[in-house]
This record gives sequence, C-alpha cells and structure tokens, in this order.
Amino acid sequence: MLSDPIVALATPPGRSAIALIRLSGRGAFDVAARALHPFHPDHPRTVRRVRVVHPATGEPVDDALAACFPAPRSYTGDDLVELSTHGGLLVPAAALAALVAAGARPAAPGEFSRRAVLNGKLDLLQAEATADLIDAGAPAQARRALQQLDRGLSRRLEQLRAELIELEALIAYEIDFPDEDEGPVAPERVERAWRAARERIAQLIATAPEGERLREGALLVIAGRPNAGKSSLFNALLGRERAIVTEVPGTTRDAIEAYAVLEGFPFRLVDTAGLRESDDGVERMGIDVARRYLDAADLILFCEAPGDEGPGTGDEADRDAFLAARHAPVVVVRTKADLVPVPRPSSPVPFVSAVTGAGLADLRRNLAEVAYGRLLGLGDVEPVVTRARHREALERAFAEVNAFREARERGVDAAAAATHLRAALGALDDLIGVVTPDAILDRVFATFCVGK
Repeated sequence: MLSDPIVALATPPGRSAIALIRLSGRGAFDVAARALHPFHPDHPRTVRRVRVVHPATGEPVDDALAACFPAPRSYTGDDLVELSTHGGLLVPAAALAALVAAGARPAAPGEFSRRAVLNGKLDLLQAEATADLIDAGAPAQARRALQQLDRGLSRRLEQLRAELIELEALIAYEIDFPDEDEGPVAPERVERAWRAARERIAQLIATAPEGERLREGALLVIAGRPNAGKSSLFNALLGRERAIVTEVPGTTRDAIEAYAVLEGFPFRLVDTAGLRESDDGVERMGIDVARRYLDAADLILFCEAPGDEGPGTGDEADRDAFLAARHAPVVVVRTKADLVPVPRPSSPVPFVSAVTGAGLADLRRNLAEVAYGRLLGLGDVEPVVTRARHREALERAFAEVNAFREARERGVDAAAAATHLRAALGALDDLIGVVTPDAILDRVFATFCVGK
C-alpha cells in the first residue's frame, strides 16, 4: 500500500530539545485528529499548539506543535503532518505509539522519499541526493549533493534524453519516407546528432571514478619502510593521535583506517605496516595486509625518512620498481624534515614534518588535487556521476548508442537500428526514475533513514 497513513520519527532518538514526527498518507489528517487536540487541518502550513493523547486510553502524552501540509503541496505529495514534541526517549516514542493506535503504521526506511518520487515531487536522482546530503561528512560531498538535489544532473540527463528523442525522430522520418533520394534527412545530420549525444554520455561517464570516490571517500594508503614516519604522518593528517608512534621499527603490525577531510574532500586514511623482508610471522601478516591495501588504493602516499630511499634494500632503483608496480597514483614525501639540516639537500621530493607541521598544508592540497583533480577542474557547476547505479545506466546507454551507429554502418533496416536508441532512452529513464522497477526502488531506499 503506497497511500496508507505512515508515521515515523524524523530526528535521531535520544536526549534533545525537540523531536520531529512525520505522518503522511491518505487519511493522515483523520489519524491526526484522533490523537491531536485540537487539530485544524483547514489552516495549512500554520504551526499550532496541540495536546497529544492516546486515542484508546485518553492518557495525555505531550504538549506539542503541529503543522499540516495538504496534498499535493507537501514533501510526499500526500497529506502530511509534522509534529514537534519534546525530545528524549519516552515522549517521542509515546507520541508515535499514539499515532499508530490512531490508525497509522510505522514507515519503512525511506518510505516518505519513495512516495515523493512516485508522486512526482522528486525524481530518483534528487531522492538519492537527499540521502547523500544527510550522510555528507565533507564540504565537497555536501556541495555535490546540493547540486544534484537542485536537479543539476537531472537537467543534463533531460537534455541528453531530448537529443536522443530528436535523433530517433530523424530516423522515424527516414522510415516514413523511404523513397526519397538518400532519405529526406541528410546522413551528415544524423551523424552530427549521434556524435553530440555520444559525447554527452561519454563526458558524464568520465566523471564517475572521482564522483563515486567523492561519495565513498578516497582510499589513501600510507606506505614505506619501517620507521619512515608513516604513523606520525597518519596522525598529523588525521589531526589526532590514532596510531601508536615509537622509535622501534615495525611497531605497526596491522592496517589502521580512519576517516579524514583534506581540503574539503573525504579520504579514508590507512596506516600500514612497514615494507621489508621479515622473519617475524606476525609482521609478515601485517605486510601482506599492507600489500592488499596498496592493490585497492585510490592513492598511495609513500614515505621516505632521511637517508631511506626504498622499501626493501634502500636502493632508489628498488623504490622506483616498487612504485612502478602500483596501479594507483603515488605521492612521495620525505618525512622528519625537522631532523634535516637547513638548507635541505635539493630534491624533487617535498619534505614534511609531523612534528613542526612543515609542508603539511602543501601536502594536503597535493593529495586533494591528485585524488579529485577532475572534480576540481569542473568546479561545482558541472554535474557529476556519484553512484555505481548512475554509471551502469549511462554505460548501457553509451553501448546502445554505439550499437545504433554500428547497425547503420552495416546497412541494417532503419527501424531495427532505431531500437538501440529506444533502449538507450530506457536506460536514461531508469536512471532518472521515469519508469523504475520495484527492485531498483527497494535498493535505493533501503539505506535511507526511516523518517526520510
């Protein structure tokens, strides 16, 4: 049932000044009238004081504030009541129980936003942006979520969809007038329309690696030989003492992961065991873990202490061979700059000090540029693909657009070739949420807050 009255707490449970409860659905005002006194739905968007009572026992629950939002001018598109009660654990729970007893049912995760999508108040991309904005832990994440919530990506996809429809219309015209010389539409016009649509899709797909990285946080693995200052640098970038630091080589035996924001961008910092040959079984296990993290890294920060130039033998060639074997970009720094005499020896590798903070600001900027260079270049105006679901749909559309061109080159009948354009449009419709299977909706809203 997608219109029955649902209710949920929209604020986190616990000690607080107020709690917000949402009630929405067909008949929501009747439910509210049984538990809120006096209740006046004829004064929309006006906050009024009400007394919350249990409808079965008449027991008072709380003095609260209520505002009504009649359909369709509400978040969900259905009748909606927002009830502000006192905070804490007992009062909001009792108010929820009173509304359930009055005829509402507890909402499923994301059910309010799901109804907003089904009622045309939001598209699916905006609903996902709502969840991303709530989960944002870095300013760059919040800015991108707001841009998507403002339909930045949706508008770009609608433009792309219109271009594909226009291309499909050209082919339909060609089908309707097959006896004209070379058809009424010049082949060059079809080619230009095809190239424009293909380029737009390719540009969006190109933003996916960094866009998905922005949403999840770039995996930044700190590596180097034992006692190269990795843990000290990890703590300095994190801004707190998270890893144990000693002068004894091999102190770090396992990978330590923590979330950090560098230059406004999200990172998952990982401090790893020093890379060397070891007879210690526990240390070897830690080194194996480090190598697995290195294989999965989005970015590697390789640390060298003064006089330390390689993970194995101390040979610079050994270091270069190690770095060349990595798939992720590598940023190399010389640590413990406070121990190096000034002026320091000339080197293309920057010096940093976790003790004095020297070089850390430049390092943070460099890490953000390497991990998110494309996004920095785009600014906050151009839309970005931030979820695997978006990328997969665009890749399907891209493949179908290419298949259309290949069919044309092989001389396939125009009507048959046009089916690829229709499939590309279907992929975009799935992405925006024009027609979306329940399985996709279930997957999207499963991670939402219950009250959202």
